[in-house]
Amino acid sequence: MQKNYTLPDGRPLFGKLARNRKFVLKQQHMPFLSRISLPSIHDGSYLQHIPSLSNGLRLELKTNVTFFVGENGSGKSTVLEAVAEHCGFSLRGGNRNHNLKTGWRFEGYETPLADYLQLGWTPKRITEGFFMRAESFFNFASYIDELAVDDGRILRAYGGRSLHEQSHGESFLNLFNNQFESGIYILDEPEAALSPARILAFMAVINTLDKSGRAQFLIATHSPMLICYPGATIYQFDDTGVHETTYQDTEHYSLTKSFLDNPAVYLRHLME
Repeated sequence: MQKNYTLPDGRPLFGKLARNRKFVLKQQHMPFLSRISLPSIHDGSYLQHIPSLSNGLRLELKTNVTFFVGENGSGKSTVLEAVAEHCGFSLRGGNRNHNLKTGWRFEGYETPLADYLQLGWTPKRITEGFFMRAESFFNFASYIDELAVDDGRILRAYGGRSLHEQSHGESFLNLFNNQFESGIYILDEPEAALSPARILAFMAVINTLDKSGRAQFLIATHSPMLICYPGATIYQFDDTGVHETTYQDTEHYSLTKSFLDNPAVYLRHLME
């Protein structure tokens, strides 16, 4: 029997996955990114001035879903980018088949951190997956349109029409629902285009793939909703380095909760 996915208030989830994709929800063994390590950096570049990275790091990835949290400029997106390059994914966004390093700010670009980063795989390297960065999604959508000029069937994998003809949130979810199946998914602030309801829909996508044992997620985020995903590992990037934490102990969660509990106090302090 087909399972219907709905939000707690009864509204249906969005996209193809929620309506008709069939997954076998049993644990399977798949290749897994199990370690990210980095030596101390003293090369005179901007990398040595990122406090969370300058003294090196060693992250053990113990779950299918791992979140990186921290302030802007803390190094979390820099690490994601380097992991994506090691996987062979396009740094403008995409998978190995989209590895065309062109477009605004991406002409021949390679991340300098990739030369230092070391990845540990269990039992072997993953070659399938996707890198998505919210800030360059426009470039990726344009690239798909370029391919569709020669073969319009490619748009079937993105909701049947150009990503540029869809709302930002709709295009993101169509990407998630139609392209995420198995592999490693490296996502840089995916919540940027998503309403709260669509963030919940995205969490359902993650959960389906997490339970299948066929996918691993590495996500940099500022969303206090996303980091509440059950069983996820959370790494905090800050001036002291990188350390594991819980969602309750992140500023993203505590500050958002405190504000929503009493917005008048915050607004009065800010505006007086």
